[in-house]
Amino acid sequence: MTSGTGAVGAPAAAPADPLDPAEARRRERRSRWYRRDVRWSPYALVAPFFLFFAAFGLFPLLYTGWASLHQVELTAPNEMHWVGLRNFSRLLSDEFFWNALRNTFTIGVISTVPQLLIALGVAHLLHFKLRGSMFFRVAVLTPYATSVAAATLVFVLLFGRDYGMVNWVLGQLGWGPVDWQNGTWTSQFAVSTIVVWRWTGYNALIYLAAMQAIPPDLYESAALDGASRWQQFRHVTVPSLRPTILFTCVVSTIGATQLFGEPLLFNGGAGATGGSDHQFQTLGLYLYEQGWVNLHLGRASAIAWTMFLILLLIGAANWLISRALRKETT
Repeated sequence: MTSGTGAVGAPAAAPADPLDPAEARRRERRSRWYRRDVRWSPYALVAPFFLFFAAFGLFPLLYTGWASLHQVELTAPNEMHWVGLRNFSRLLSDEFFWNALRNTFTIGVISTVPQLLIALGVAHLLHFKLRGSMFFRVAVLTPYATSVAAATLVFVLLFGRDYGMVNWVLGQLGWGPVDWQNGTWTSQFAVSTIVVWRWTGYNALIYLAAMQAIPPDLYESAALDGASRWQQFRHVTVPSLRPTILFTCVVSTIGATQLFGEPLLFNGGAGATGGSDHQFQTLGLYLYEQGWVNLHLGRASAIAWTMFLILLLIGAANWLISRALRKETT
């Protein structure tokens, strides 16, 4: 006999039991903790960075800006006397500041231009399929992993006036020994070679990564049109690398503006003077000399903020050029 409400012999569905009140409260608590975790965990994860940045980045920057408006000595940093912009105005008439700025510019150009050109060529060679390509990629990065002190001391020996290997090679070619440390252009060239040696491999790997992102179809199309390897490099590789080249130019320029370790150690035991005639004293060395040798903390702070303003100008130029490049590509 069939029932009017269901199949023959089918039991009637039992109503669902309501949750136990204690279990319902536990589930509600877990749900609230989950929502809080999803909402606040990202802030907790990034909070250490902002705390360290505020302690070791923002606070020193603001304190240095405040100190640059005062006459203050390193021997008595709590005794500040307000002088306004006098520390900055003194820089305009300071021949040693302009000499350091000029040296920073020339060393930056001598080191940055060859460095990036060589890095671009090395990356182009590494882009092809080579046996042991991983070995060569690690090898070009080895100078970057070398400490500034070790690299500079080795180059000091290489550029030694009496027993240096560079002068020995020049002697074999019939040229007399060169006093690399005491000449203006020779000392700047020697310091620049240290920078080129340390940073070429780093920039080469950046270029290599950008080259590997270029679609192979572009090279195939250029080859079908009869383009040689050199024409492919000029008309396919270089235009595709323009944003990366701009990035490395800006980063290298910032690094050249802050150059400190190489000229300091290249000078031997003469300190931060940058040679007997300040011939390779950079802005970083001049800042160090004013703050930690002459103990003029206010003047050193003014130099630091001047360097910071120069870096802001470099960043603004980078933004304008990047904007122009984006307009060309769209």
